[in-house]
Amino acid sequence: MTVDDTSSGEGADPPAGASVHPTPHHEVDHTAEPTDDPLAIRLEQLILGADRRYTPFQAARTAGVSMDLASRFWRAMGFADIGQAKALTEADVLALRRLAGLVEAGLLSEPMAIQVARSTGQTTARLAEWQIDSFLAGLTEPPEPGMTRTEVTYPLIELLLPELQEFLVYVWRRQLAAATGRVVQTGDDEEMVDRRLAVGFADLVGFTRLTRRLEEEELGELVEAFETTSADLVAAHGGRLIKTLGDEVLFAADDAGTAGEIALRLVEAMAHDTTMPALRVGIAFGTVTTRMGDVFGTTVNLASRLTSIAPKDAVLVDGAFAQELVRTGDAPASEAQAAEEAAAAAERARLAEKEGRQDEEPPLPTYRFGLQPMWQRPVRGLGVVEPWLLARRGKPSS
Repeated sequence: MTVDDTSSGEGADPPAGASVHPTPHHEVDHTAEPTDDPLAIRLEQLILGADRRYTPFQAARTAGVSMDLASRFWRAMGFADIGQAKALTEADVLALRRLAGLVEAGLLSEPMAIQVARSTGQTTARLAEWQIDSFLAGLTEPPEPGMTRTEVTYPLIELLLPELQEFLVYVWRRQLAAATGRVVQTGDDEEMVDRRLAVGFADLVGFTRLTRRLEEEELGELVEAFETTSADLVAAHGGRLIKTLGDEVLFAADDAGTAGEIALRLVEAMAHDTTMPALRVGIAFGTVTTRMGDVFGTTVNLASRLTSIAPKDAVLVDGAFAQELVRTGDAPASEAQAAEEAAAAAERARLAEKEGRQDEEPPLPTYRFGLQPMWQRPVRGLGVVEPWLLARRGKPSS
């Protein structure tokens, strides 16, 4: 869409006092001017719900926003520089007014408003690309010989647009409610930003070799199947999919037990799919910085390193994660302890049966996971760590 810091109407110089800061870091790309293709213009008008009316400078002036701030908002949203082109609509003006109004009212600082624009732009850009590449492209296959895709596209988008818009807002509200709930339940104000989470990476083994062996379409189908399975399992068991990286997914959970269940489910699911390569998972537990839906920090780096050294079809966790499982009663401190508890429980049951009484002792602890210490080893950038092999004890819960 939009930006040229020197735009001032239909090619005129900006008036005195207007911001004329040069475009930072890159030249204005005049090749990014909007297309004049009639169908493309009709589709744009349909989707945006308005006609082209303003140049960037005119839009900024109408919104009562400096050209400098408007440029930063537009770039943050991921819109291309368009030079002097008259390509903006009333919706662009309204968006500028809203963001600037939040800053003027003191509800958002200017850097925060830029961050809101950037996070929204990045997320919706990926969504729009996916919908066009995968969803709409498939649906717009000409239904009859002789028809072109362009003849089908306009009426289809006309029908789908309001439904997709309502669905997008619904999902966003649901996700916002869930995220807000997690934050307000945090007892410590500092943890609202720097939180203690379990962070895991799941990585397909030998993916590079697969890229040389499989056709592009086959590789795309494999990656899509992996991402879909991972996203479904992470969501179903209470985690959050942070991002997908083709052959790797990054997920997080508020507690170690949830993350451990997700990791083992992922390994089990891939092992049962003969079309999938082996999977390895690394998880760490600790303080994590969250920004724009992503996670950062030493805990994330450690989880990544553990993944790189994990055996095939296995889950490696760090010491803090293992301690958290023991603390919450999801795993015994050692298999020797579990064996002693089982032997003691069996002896109590034997004596109770012999004496003809019911055993009133507390039930034997039911552990979901087992932990096996591995050899300590140096991990690049993080010193020496002692990984633990995570395994399931008993059948998985439904």
